[in-house]
Amino acid sequence: MPSGTQVRLTLFQSDCARGGWKPGESGTRAEVEVNGLHWIAQILLAAVFLFAGFGEIFSYRSRAKVPPGRPSLGFPGLPYELAFAIGVVEIAGALALVVPIDLWPPDILPRLAAAGLGVLAIAGGIYHLRRRESAAPSVALFLLALFVIVARWPKQ
Repeated sequence: MPSGTQVRLTLFQSDCARGGWKPGESGTRAEVEVNGLHWIAQILLAAVFLFAGFGEIFSYRSRAKVPPGRPSLGFPGLPYELAFAIGVVEIAGALALVVPIDLWPPDILPRLAAAGLGVLAIAGGIYHLRRRESAAPSVALFLLALFVIVARWPKQ
């Protein structure tokens, strides 16, 4: 796996070979440069939500019951239709993070997808706290989504 410096060097060499950006030239090179850590965080966030989305869709009926020994607290589980919709949103957000589509200005779609997945993580954290379960995974996913948003923000 190349480091962030190697990724930048490879991008730099390919730009110079195409006659694009020249050394010493000021311009939008800082805006185009992508750090490897940003991509790793983005792919990790997409993978987690992709697997969670497929889990919501395909294994919901087998795990929707309250675990034995734990009070239900009035939250027996989400209805299947809502869990299915959440799974579809998670899959769509995960795909929007990694699919390179430039229909809008650059980096708008990954930022919107990360923001949506961050809101979904907050909602999931609140749901788990109300069920008296740990919300630590939801907080970690929210922070990862926040990192992706900040990393994809245009440099001034």
